[in-house]
Amino acid sequence: MTVPSGHVGAAALPPGQRPAPLARFGLPRFAGVVPVPPPHPVLTVGGVVRHPTQLAVAELTGLPSRREVHAALHCVTTWSATGLRWGGVPFAAVHELVTGLVRPHPRATWVTVTGLDGYRACLRLDDALADDVLLADSLDGEPLTGPHGAPLRLVVPRSYGYKSVRHVCALDYRLAYDAGSAGWLAHPRGRVDREERSRLLPGPVWRAVWRNTQPSVRRAYRSGPAPQRSDPE
Repeated sequence: MTVPSGHVGAAALPPGQRPAPLARFGLPRFAGVVPVPPPHPVLTVGGVVRHPTQLAVAELTGLPSRREVHAALHCVTTWSATGLRWGGVPFAAVHELVTGLVRPHPRATWVTVTGLDGYRACLRLDDALADDVLLADSLDGEPLTGPHGAPLRLVVPRSYGYKSVRHVCALDYRLAYDAGSAGWLAHPRGRVDREERSRLLPGPVWRAVWRNTQPSVRRAYRSGPAPQRSDPE
């Protein structure tokens, strides 16, 4: 099944965005961390739950609800990579599976997603359950590579890229928002169509600020060290 998502064409870029090729990018302190997944990666599920658990990533990616989503990735620093074809399982399907096992607190309305590189982002649960949100293991018909987030990448097309966590290894259900690795720079929801670039100041104010950071951040990611092996299972 293929699901189209909004903002996929260069002609329809959201306010303040400019087209650019997809490249590894993020907070500068993560530029030098490119984890190599273990041979049999797992997803750890915890937080405010009764029964924390681990599930094999292969079990999740084999769910019958697999689909493709055609969606752009919009970076908060004003660049957008369009025409991307992500393949994987809907986050909603994984949520349905794991909640039956772990039994989250009934008032858990947020979920923190963590990657093997230590980066984490928090999403409101109803945003994560949108029909175009994937835990992706392929991009443009090919398995995800390390730079693009193997073994799993969260893809949240309607939010800025800092919500699309690479190298996903853990989900933690929460009662309240957790600012995550981006701290005060992040917005709790980060919705592209509302230009929620940060909690502080209107989105258009941040355009020039973020755009000016692009060259130094790109240099940091281009000069990052060789991939590092993650801890064994």
